[in-house]
Amino acid sequence: MNTTNQGQYKQTALITGAAGGIGYELACIFACNDYNLVLVDKIGLKLKEIAVNFQQKFGNFVRTIVKDLSISTSPEEIFTELQQANITIDVLVNNAGFGIYGLFNETNLTAELEMLQVNLVCLTHLTKLFLKDMVKQGEGKILNVASAAAFQPGPLMAVYFATKAYILSFSEAIANELEGTGVTVTVLCPGSTESAFHERTGMADSKLVKGKRMMDAATVAKIGYRALMKGQTVVIPGVINQLLAKSVRFTPRKLVTKIVRNMQEDK
Repeated sequence: MNTTNQGQYKQTALITGAAGGIGYELACIFACNDYNLVLVDKIGLKLKEIAVNFQQKFGNFVRTIVKDLSISTSPEEIFTELQQANITIDVLVNNAGFGIYGLFNETNLTAELEMLQVNLVCLTHLTKLFLKDMVKQGEGKILNVASAAAFQPGPLMAVYFATKAYILSFSEAIANELEGTGVTVTVLCPGSTESAFHERTGMADSKLVKGKRMMDAATVAKIGYRALMKGQTVVIPGVINQLLAKSVRFTPRKLVTKIVRNMQEDK
């Protein structure tokens, strides 16, 4: 049961990867819209700062859970902790994720397996755990953060693009399965977004990023939130991103892959 100090029921949103970027901006939006929050990230100090700020500014109940989602037991531990605290999750936001840049035969296998765990396995696991109660309640919302990368293969980020394709396919499939249950699934597919993502992946000098104007994380979050509230299944922020996503359907796959390779290169 989710309550305020006065005992009034509020809905609760769980957001992974909430310490920065799109996850943080989504947390801000949910806080502004009077949701209680469960914020998950491995950066504990930042989460604590966010929680204190939100509680002071909005008066929301904020619970922080510090977890490394690349560890396979983390989803079950998160679920168990919330069950023991009698906290019901009304909105699940699977935002956590990261990318690795480089030729597949040269990139680090351990890092890529961790990426698969965070981007793909953890998202699936958390969805499985929290979805059952949503269906029993007859209401709930899930927002899975994919990428415009989901619509085509991605040389130089082969595994990352593949994880995003999985998220898109998985989300669309279960959205169909859940029709009539009161539970909706939305998948957010942003293009390149202003954040620390490109620096962390080592692709800041690529043609796709360097010198390009990108949508800011706050705008992407607002678009995703509005789509979630409307029960929209797939949302692609930005007209150009929408056109590019649709155009790949009518372009030979080999050509699409070559074009993406050219955009990803740093020379």
